[in-house]
Amino acid sequence: MATQNFIDYVKIFCRSGKGGAGASHFHREKFVAKGGPDGGDGGRGGHIILKGNSQLWTLLHLKYRKHIHAEDGAKGQGALCSGKSGEDVIIEVPLGTVARDAETGEVEAEITEHNQEYIWLKGGKGGWGNNHFKSSTNQAPTYAQPGLPGIEGWKILELKLLADVGLVGFPNAGKSTLISAVSNARPEIADYPFTTIVPNLGMVDYRGTRSFVMADIPGIIEGAAEGKGLGTRFLRHIERNSILLFLVPVDADDVFKQYEILLSELNKYNPELLTKDRILAVSKCDLADAELQKMVEKDLKKKLKAAGEKIPVVFFSSATNYHLDKLKDEIMKKLDGAANE
Repeated sequence: MATQNFIDYVKIFCRSGKGGAGASHFHREKFVAKGGPDGGDGGRGGHIILKGNSQLWTLLHLKYRKHIHAEDGAKGQGALCSGKSGEDVIIEVPLGTVARDAETGEVEAEITEHNQEYIWLKGGKGGWGNNHFKSSTNQAPTYAQPGLPGIEGWKILELKLLADVGLVGFPNAGKSTLISAVSNARPEIADYPFTTIVPNLGMVDYRGTRSFVMADIPGIIEGAAEGKGLGTRFLRHIERNSILLFLVPVDADDVFKQYEILLSELNKYNPELLTKDRILAVSKCDLADAELQKMVEKDLKKKLKAAGEKIPVVFFSSATNYHLDKLKDEIMKKLDGAANE
């Protein structure tokens, strides 16, 4: 997805339709001197409805649509004719979209399935016509209800990408290279930090019979949870991933230390992220000879054991395809385990 086309946050002003007023009307017909009340009800105001669309990957189509108003309901008519309901407005959103109230921050809806619909702002109810108010003591009521107002306010839509595997790592850890090597995604790749400034999704083929979705988010830096670098803007995209794949390059000063920092940032942002299954993948092994790799592997396993970390560790290279199949095997093993829980 192109950088300028990926929009994962929009703030919009929404107003549902006002209900139509009920009619105050009396039956009039030749030879009927005193017809009774026959005022119809007002129509319902239009709803504003969120609808999931699996073909959408961004909120770009809402970027310049700052005001969304549904149609008001029509007034009731005589002869017990109800007014027409206001037309609903359907907002199609990508799967993984969260709807919030801008003032309170309260989550009002989460859209995670194709064609899932949620009435976000209900239209106002139409008023009753005077026909409803006739009684034995009041056979000619002139009162009819006004329609109820719609709901309005500033709302927020934010996207949290749905993916099976979320890549977590520092800038330039090899995340974009990995996703381009194993999937159909084609992110920008260069040998400098923050090449990735928008999330990328890729469909990964597994042994020709199965597949899973991998998400590459912009690199995390120490202090990201406090807003440093790209801050928390993209951390929410890994909240819905089934497993987390931590990437640390083999030429890092201390692979375990970098892994600890990444864990710390996720914990500060949302401690629940650490309950997810995870894999530690050591990337760029084409830069290390067998002796160096063995030394790094021995030191890493020692430190993981001391820390009580029992997670799979895979050394790989996207450039040479070294152990890429092994990495995919570990990912699928974790995904199958999560599915069977």
